[in-house]
Amino acid sequence: MVTDSCPPLAVRAQLIPFLLMLGSNIASGTAKEHGTLSQILSDSNEPQKTSMEMNEVVFVIQSQKQSFHANRAAKLKQDILLQAEAFSQYLPTVLLIHELSKHEGAWTIIPIIPHLSTTYGKKSWIFFCEEQTRIQIPKLLEVISRYDKTKEWFLGKALYDEQSTIIHHYAFAEDPMVFKYPDFAAGWALSIPLVNRLAKQLRIEKPFADFTIDLKHEIALFISQKSNGPQLTPVKEFCTEDETSPEATNCATAFQTYLPFCGKLVEKKNLFFAVKTCKKFHQERIPIVKKTWEKQAALIEYYSDHADNSIPTQYLGIPNTERGHCGKTFAILERFVSHAVPEVPWLMIVDDDTLISIPRLQRLLSCYNPKEPVFLGERYGYGLGTGGYSYITGGGGIVFSREAVKQLLASGCSCYSNDAPDDMVLGMCFNSLGIPVTHSPLFHQARPVDYPKDYLAHQVPISFHKHWNIDPVEVYLTWLANEDDPVSHQITRKPKKEREDL
Repeated sequence: MVTDSCPPLAVRAQLIPFLLMLGSNIASGTAKEHGTLSQILSDSNEPQKTSMEMNEVVFVIQSQKQSFHANRAAKLKQDILLQAEAFSQYLPTVLLIHELSKHEGAWTIIPIIPHLSTTYGKKSWIFFCEEQTRIQIPKLLEVISRYDKTKEWFLGKALYDEQSTIIHHYAFAEDPMVFKYPDFAAGWALSIPLVNRLAKQLRIEKPFADFTIDLKHEIALFISQKSNGPQLTPVKEFCTEDETSPEATNCATAFQTYLPFCGKLVEKKNLFFAVKTCKKFHQERIPIVKKTWEKQAALIEYYSDHADNSIPTQYLGIPNTERGHCGKTFAILERFVSHAVPEVPWLMIVDDDTLISIPRLQRLLSCYNPKEPVFLGERYGYGLGTGGYSYITGGGGIVFSREAVKQLLASGCSCYSNDAPDDMVLGMCFNSLGIPVTHSPLFHQARPVDYPKDYLAHQVPISFHKHWNIDPVEVYLTWLANEDDPVSHQITRKPKKEREDL
């Protein structure tokens, strides 16, 4: 959910009736990036023998429809099959989530569990992974064969919260570290007995929450808390180290720690930044933007309820609202395609307390075609268990290609009120147009302290959100000022307050 600039967005429960009414080419796919078959198998001269056959495992790649991501997932699928063919006469089933179901909520996993049970209920394991997960198939079989396939297992690399956090609704506030959830980047596995029981339960009762915010945490809650299933069993061979590092030698999985780059940076003159603000925060937040990332922007405008030439700000005729800011956002979109601003291929809308790295964004966008309708950022979901939609949460920033904005405005889809939640209305509109939400975990709705250290360790983040109880300039310098390199540590300030809304 978005927190816009003035003031924080209120709880949206009262908005639900209205919302219901509104009812790549792969990145220079080099051997270095993906790992050749010989590199993957180089640790052993002969294929390792296991007590498990290759076709007992079903691989599910957590893929996306957008062309760049679909191509990366297809390449990983090919790599898995090539490895399997090299040492086994039995090939595994490899599924791409975006091809598996037309259900908008398929990416949240829970809606596809009954299908996995019905179709593959006589297999032994379902192994989930991301597009950038790298897998040593013989080692993976060796590892999971240690676990009794006739019992219920939930395997993965364990993450945990060091302090209770808003993105997890302050769950386990007394001892956040007690609850473990999987790092999807390392891959995670469910034994078929567990899949079958979960499917049986889902056929009787569909325990879907209204909002999907952090899927990996919510999956673990569903399995171990809501379904009385097993806790996550940490597997040390499920790793997120880079596949070329010495630390990955004994790993069954590794992860590509990099910022995607597809050959040519998007020039700064082709990026337009729209900052949403209001008079209340002109002196408090705008100076932070100017001290940090504004200097990297070639094209930027500030949109407020008050014209202030010292910044300067633009007033678009939309009064400030207590929540939602949909009217302001759609006015920005209209201005972007007008003659009032330069005609450029990319737009990013941010809050006045969003911190971003423009050089990293330039690099990331090199992998997307602005002639396609691209709607990019950190993906959330609303009502996905009952026919809802995905959306980009606004706090981490929303990136639009010009084509996406043109199609959106041409559709006539619009706000039902100026104070409607803009990010959710946008998600609903794009969903109705059949334009997919494209997720990147490099955008963040919250602060660095709100995420596990191990999770951020394999990222090159593009954005963070909120100034609450941190030094935003220090956060920017620590996490975002370096153009390319992954960060090696995390700001660990203790909160002065107990809680804050996203």
